[in-house]
Amino acid sequence: MQDMSHLISIGIGEFGVGKSPTVLETISLGSCVGIVLFDPFVKVGGLAHIMLPESTATKNKSNPAKYADTALELMIAEMVYKGAIKERMLAKIAGGACMFALLNLDTMITIGDRNIKAVKENLAKHKIPLLAEDTGKNHGRTVHFYTETGKFMIKSVKFGIKEI
Repeated sequence: MQDMSHLISIGIGEFGVGKSPTVLETISLGSCVGIVLFDPFVKVGGLAHIMLPESTATKNKSNPAKYADTALELMIAEMVYKGAIKERMLAKIAGGACMFALLNLDTMITIGDRNIKAVKENLAKHKIPLLAEDTGKNHGRTVHFYTETGKFMIKSVKFGIKEI
C-alpha cells in the first residue's frame, strides 16, 4: 500500500498534478469523467474531474478546469512544467455514468455520454493514447491514481474495486 501522506484530493471541476509517490483521488464521479494523464518515464501524473464537455457552450468561464477542452490544456501545461513530456503522456478515464433514468432515453444523449465523447475527442486532438476506460453504465465511481506505478483504481458500490 502506498503512503497516503502524499494524497491530493481533486474536487468537482478541479484538477491536480503530482510526481511520484503522489496519489491523486477524486470521489463521486457520476456523469462527470475522471481523466488521468501520466508520463511513465518521469512518473508525473494528473487527474481532472470533468463536469461538462466544452467551455464554448457557456459565458461563465471562471473555472476552466470543469470543461473537457480547457481542463486538458491546463493539466498538460502543469505536467510539462513538472517535467513530463507531452509525447510520452498516456491516458485512462472513468465515469460518465447515466445516474438518472430518463423517460425517452432513445432520443436523448446524456451528459455522461457527452462528457466521455468530449474527453476522447480532446485526447485525440492532443495525440494522447487512451489506454483504458471504465465509463458509462449507471453507477458512481471513486478513483485513485498512483503516480509511482500508473495504477488507476476504481471503486464503486455496485462492483467493488478494480484496476484499469
